[in-house]
Amino acid sequence: MLPSERLEWVEGWGMAVGGAGYVYRPTTIEALQEILALARRKSVPIALRGSGQSYGDAALRPESIVLDLSRMNRVLEWDPGKGVIDVEPGLTVSGLWRYALGDGWWPPVVTGTMQPSIGGCLGMNVHGKNNWQRGTLGEHCKEFDLLLANGEVRTVDRASESDLFHAVIGSFGQLGIVTRARLQLKRVHSGLVEVKAESVPNLKAMLEKVDQAKDEWEYVVGWIDGFAKGRKLGRGLLHYARHLELGEDPVPAQGFRAEIQDVPDTLFGVVPKTIMWRLIKPWSNRPGMRLINLAKFLMGSTLQEGACYRQSLAAFSFLLDYVPSWKRIYEPGGLIQHQSMVPYGAAEEVFSRQLELSQRAGSPSFLVVLKRHRPDDFLLSHAVDGYSMAMDFPVYASRKDRLWKLVRQLAEPVVAAGGRFYPAKDAAIPADLYRATFTHGELDRLCELKTTLDPDHLLRSAFADRMLWASDP
Repeated sequence: MLPSERLEWVEGWGMAVGGAGYVYRPTTIEALQEILALARRKSVPIALRGSGQSYGDAALRPESIVLDLSRMNRVLEWDPGKGVIDVEPGLTVSGLWRYALGDGWWPPVVTGTMQPSIGGCLGMNVHGKNNWQRGTLGEHCKEFDLLLANGEVRTVDRASESDLFHAVIGSFGQLGIVTRARLQLKRVHSGLVEVKAESVPNLKAMLEKVDQAKDEWEYVVGWIDGFAKGRKLGRGLLHYARHLELGEDPVPAQGFRAEIQDVPDTLFGVVPKTIMWRLIKPWSNRPGMRLINLAKFLMGSTLQEGACYRQSLAAFSFLLDYVPSWKRIYEPGGLIQHQSMVPYGAAEEVFSRQLELSQRAGSPSFLVVLKRHRPDDFLLSHAVDGYSMAMDFPVYASRKDRLWKLVRQLAEPVVAAGGRFYPAKDAAIPADLYRATFTHGELDRLCELKTTLDPDHLLRSAFADRMLWASDP
């Protein structure tokens, strides 16, 4: 029996899925090895968890050990001359940029929130608004220490163990525990970026503009009004950004200060942002979100149209942190996100169909985001030479089955087009469709590595069980 005092309710960030697990919060590798030994003795699986930012079930497993690595959050080594940093897995994106920015370095790839852990980011091989330019975070990892299920620690670097390196990153914690990661950061000459805003009338124009901008700008991201129909289907706003060159910022050190970067605590200097979700919640329904999406498009296409302005790196990068606890507008059912990665030539047809399907089902997405992507060499890569579209959906108990059916309908044309899905966001994609996106033996290779590195299948998350190991012991 595992100690009952360790039993906690653990859920995905989207609050739609969860379960009770035995939570351990180690601070050392020795403590990790003791927990692994306990799991082997008790034959209890272990799910790895960083800061719990995965929307779905990737960082939990009911009735199992949940290994919370958030207390292993130290910077182990830092070279401010070269921008090379060694960190523990529980360090967050926030902790990383706050540590390095004062020396003129910034993470080359960041998520839309600064809360994810670096271990989790490598486990999911996250991307950002600059995926076309910089790829995924894994492309900027030089080496890592991997704690295997048997307690052995191995150092894996890109050059000498390329196959294992590219398999572990993006395998959502199924092959071992990353206890140290060495990252190459990006030199920046200012804490500011230059941003340009532009409105687009429909999805075709959105895709064309994003593709045209991908080589000129470091960051490109599109917001789409999920309620617009007909000739306006896919209308939205685009934001481009680039780092300032040396000499463009007359006082660059000023912008490197964390207090300059931090997202403001209040709206207009008056309304505390901690209560903003309460003000938004009455509008978190289809009529309310239709109005909010319309207002956002109209304001963006008039007040911001063609505007160029400078913004702090954190303010531009971490838009999801502007409203603390914003996910609570979706209580009590929570939310899920579906993110499709679709090849260039098929994107307009697939994304149009997805927007129309969600509208016909009476579940238009409350938030839709579009990005441009490039492929990479990781074993379970989600990337394609094309685009991604992420769609947020509220979860209502009375309509949950219909929503899960809608996700299948959204996913089917992605598979038919040769696309893929982003596991960090998923809570509902059917396993047969997820597996169908890997057509070159990738899952067979993962199973071979699993048999070698973790023959007892000790490391298992609810997501991995759902997608990969359901038929295994």
